[in-house]
Amino acid sequence: MISLNNARLMRGEHTLLDSASITIHKGQKTGVIGRNGSGKSSLFACLTGQIALDAGDLFIPDGLRCAWMKQETAGSGRTALDYVIDGDERFRQIESRLTRAEDSNDGHAIANLHHELDKIDGYSVPVRAEQLLSGLGFAVDSFQQPVSAFSGGWRVRLNLAAALMAPSDLLLLDEPTNHLDLEATLWLEQWLNRYQGTLLLISHDRSFLDKVIDHVVSFEQNNLFMYKGNFTAYEIQRAERMAQLQAAAEKQMRRKAEIEDFVRRFRAKASKAKQAQSRLKELSRMEDIAPAHIDSPFRFSFFAPDKTASDLLSFKKVSIGFEQPLVRGINLKLHDTTRIGLLGFNGAGKSTLLKTLAEQLPVLDGEVVASKHLRIGYFAQHQVDVIDMKASPTTLIQRADPGAREQEIRNFLGGFDFRGDRVSEPIINFSGGEKARLALALIVWQKPNVLLLDEPTNHLDLEMRHALTVALQGFEGALVLVSHDRHLMNNTVDEFFTVHQGRVTPFEGDLDDYARWMQEQGKGATADFQPGTNKDHLTAAAGKPAEHKPAAEPVVDKKEARKQAAQQREQLAPLRREVKQLEKTMEKLSAELSALEEKLGDTTLYEDSRRDELTELLRQQGYCKAELSQAEDQWLEKSTELEELSSE
Repeated sequence: MISLNNARLMRGEHTLLDSASITIHKGQKTGVIGRNGSGKSSLFACLTGQIALDAGDLFIPDGLRCAWMKQETAGSGRTALDYVIDGDERFRQIESRLTRAEDSNDGHAIANLHHELDKIDGYSVPVRAEQLLSGLGFAVDSFQQPVSAFSGGWRVRLNLAAALMAPSDLLLLDEPTNHLDLEATLWLEQWLNRYQGTLLLISHDRSFLDKVIDHVVSFEQNNLFMYKGNFTAYEIQRAERMAQLQAAAEKQMRRKAEIEDFVRRFRAKASKAKQAQSRLKELSRMEDIAPAHIDSPFRFSFFAPDKTASDLLSFKKVSIGFEQPLVRGINLKLHDTTRIGLLGFNGAGKSTLLKTLAEQLPVLDGEVVASKHLRIGYFAQHQVDVIDMKASPTTLIQRADPGAREQEIRNFLGGFDFRGDRVSEPIINFSGGEKARLALALIVWQKPNVLLLDEPTNHLDLEMRHALTVALQGFEGALVLVSHDRHLMNNTVDEFFTVHQGRVTPFEGDLDDYARWMQEQGKGATADFQPGTNKDHLTAAAGKPAEHKPAAEPVVDKKEARKQAAQQREQLAPLRREVKQLEKTMEKLSAELSALEEKLGDTTLYEDSRRDELTELLRQQGYCKAELSQAEDQWLEKSTELEELSSE
């Protein structure tokens, strides 16, 4: 149990917490939320002993093993694999002592240290480190590259891997998904769900929070409030609490009316596609949580485009890439009502497609037809890097629109929480989140009729993400979105498409279906989860018409049932073979381990003359145990998967 009692925490002259008290119980997985600057990271620094409370008491049990994620990593010559293994300090200590014992030929110490390695499962450490790196998106050939060879975002992933590598009772993660793609985020989600210790997690990804946490600690008015449940449960509970404040009643009703309007408009045009129904459910739920965000400092909407057209942009058999085509044969039409979410693995071509649509990259082949009324608003992943850091927010808007009045600009920027003197300050002094907000504000001011957004939520906090979600729901134009924020995707797009293996194809299903499909791809399965769609603005790369899905399932006769059963057996055959192969591997390793343990039972083995033989046998025993454990885990995973698929 960890507790804060009457805690006061200051940052300079600014009070972060005053008379705050909370209790975190063993095994609890808690999301820590609050506006940027509210004190979340300072609370973590306090828990790790980097800073002290200004008043009050902090109780942490003696002997509690704490691991946390560093935010900075200096370049070094350590390989990525060694850097991650360094996270397990106990292993490194034993390893160092073992090296010294071997150098001095101390057989007794060698045997004891191998026993210590066995107790901490030390022989599997390299394998576990490699699994962490793979799960977080590192290619196998990068494991031996020096840390200095990686960019800042990949170094953050290394810090995360090192934190997960450390044996811990308490794990503190500050924005672990900031530099992760959707695939790595889903992997981390699963890892944290298996974690047995106590977790404190700072994140602005509400879908990630929903999947991982069971409690929320919220920074509110220099105090800490504990809510039971995941992030969605927190929103509902806070909405109920805020609804009791009479002074906010009118504001709440106006906000709820806006959300209800989005629901009505979407319901009127929603098809029976699974992703459309998924979005409708998300929109309806937002009615209940609207009051939870009434005190948000962000309130903006996209302007209606000055001019538009039904057909805004068309790609005909287009190939995209740099010197060589990355994706070929794209047939794409953007209508004024198109709302697409792009899915695909890193490097598949999602960002390249957006950049080509935005006319930032020329097409390599094919035909592009653009409406004379086309007006594109493009947000790139590194949009903040191209902003003039010496200018102020007001100056940037005046450059784009010399006729804009100063008060009009101030009112507009206020919706993005730029107020007072802040609107005339140089941008170089802004935080990453403020720069990202300003980049979005500049796009909104342009009144686009096509929005191309590539990871727009990077650096944005939960309240700004919520405001962007609501604004995009009301946007009157075409939207193409790439984002690892699943909540944003679910609430703003009508359909999904994958960029995979050089093709752009429709994806019938929601993000849960995509997660399952993606995991199959990661296991080496064939890309057969690419059914057609009845949408007319995008067809498969070969240019064939998209297939229409029947409105109702046909009656299956016995012959058809036998055919389907045979197809299922054929599909499951590779998985069955994999399970059998793992069983053979486990039998072989068990036999090897038994033989090694029989040899280690020889008492003469521990005499000085046989010291080298003992060391080698202990090493073989450790590696054999690690390989057997890994094979058993894989067998359990594959067997469970086979059982689930067989029962469908």
